[in-house]
Amino acid sequence: MKVHIWKKWEFVLSLILILEIVVFALKNSKFLMPRVLFGSMNDIISICIISLFVTFVMITGGIDIQAGSIVGLSSIILGVAWQDGGLNIWAASLAAMAAAGLCGALSGYFIAYCGVQPMVVTLGGSFLYSGIALLVSNLSATESYKGINGFPDSFLKLSKIKLFGVIPSQVIIFLILAVLAYYLLHKTRYGSQVFLVGVNPRAAEYSGIHAKRIIMSTYVLSGISAAVAGIILTSYLGTAKSDIGATLTLPIITAVVLGGTLSTGGKGSVPGTALAAVVIGTLRFGLPLCFKVSQQYLDIPAGLLLLVVVTGRAVLYNPALKARVLRRNKK
Repeated sequence: MKVHIWKKWEFVLSLILILEIVVFALKNSKFLMPRVLFGSMNDIISICIISLFVTFVMITGGIDIQAGSIVGLSSIILGVAWQDGGLNIWAASLAAMAAAGLCGALSGYFIAYCGVQPMVVTLGGSFLYSGIALLVSNLSATESYKGINGFPDSFLKLSKIKLFGVIPSQVIIFLILAVLAYYLLHKTRYGSQVFLVGVNPRAAEYSGIHAKRIIMSTYVLSGISAAVAGIILTSYLGTAKSDIGATLTLPIITAVVLGGTLSTGGKGSVPGTALAAVVIGTLRFGLPLCFKVSQQYLDIPAGLLLLVVVTGRAVLYNPALKARVLRRNKK
């Protein structure tokens, strides 16, 4: 069945994004300056990257609230492996990604093979990986509160290069990962299996799909994406710290849910999540710049936006409500 573009959730998110841009641009003309606009992406790129792959997790009916802790763990492993372990900076980055993948695999194993609730496992994982990050930071000769810095220029350039002198390399990395995630979820057999597992894991097993393996793999992908975000964030800030991703968890979940992914699983899209992440990022950037809203209050409008949009979406797509409207129209 053909679905018109204006009936798709991504179209609604696009309208919200355009409305944000218009309102902020009318209030402050600096908002539309390419240097300012693209510069704002540096602060939200971690949310954008991780939310792409947390979408996979939530489509299977799970949830991942440990990603922020894995960002910090990846950052400090990178720093300690390079400064105190003597590894090449890129080898240290690979070690951080491998560790993050193992963290995702561990949590995914308990969820998929042991039947423990995803909320419980990833909440425990959040505390566990934050604690491990602190332990790793104590292995460094540098005090943990100072952070590890002095990274090579080749590593710092990872977040400093600008395409055409305007577009930050982080944006390019995000776009590449978004295309990769889209292809993986929407164009491959693996992606189809992720959706089928989210709709009905038991039926998926009967049809020959290794549902447990699929569920576990989504947490591995989420963990690796958190490591990528941690590496980019470390390069951008020039400092490796164990708590570098402490505030990312709620914005990530908000972006995924706002993007149209059902918390019960079986439905979601990469374009929707990507658009939602940009909507949230634009809101968090535009309010302080144009309306002088303090940073500490930015969670309030983001939360309101989530409540209004998700509630409205639930009402619009409610079968009982649709049937009631149709009956009234017939009368």
